[in-house]
Amino acid sequence: MAIPEARSGKSLEAAVAAIGRELGLQVRRQVKVGRRIWGAERKIDVVLTEPELRRSLGIECKWQVSRGTTEEKIPATIEDIRAWPIEGIVCFSGPGFTTNMQSFLVASGKAVELEDLEMWLRLYFALEAV
Repeated sequence: MAIPEARSGKSLEAAVAAIGRELGLQVRRQVKVGRRIWGAERKIDVVLTEPELRRSLGIECKWQVSRGTTEEKIPATIEDIRAWPIEGIVCFSGPGFTTNMQSFLVASGKAVELEDLEMWLRLYFALEAV
């Protein structure tokens, strides 16, 4: 499967959704899952569900074109995922992530680069390998 190109946060979200659909998963975007401690709505960017087993996975999409605040928010994002009622990961893409942050994300076990997402989802949902 060709990996959709991401050029913004919204296009990364669309790319993740497209990969999910291509794998035969049900896709929902911007799913509300309650509120944060200060009252702001908590939403999951993309929720993928395997239709037969009804196993779900939430995906927070983080895209960054240059060094900046997105990278600084990543550790809090990974912590926030723990409050979700389903399993979750961060899918990240963009030239603005430093090598150190990429290493942190991959080592956390809670993040995957867009280019590796299809393989990761095949393993998670026990789908046939290509």
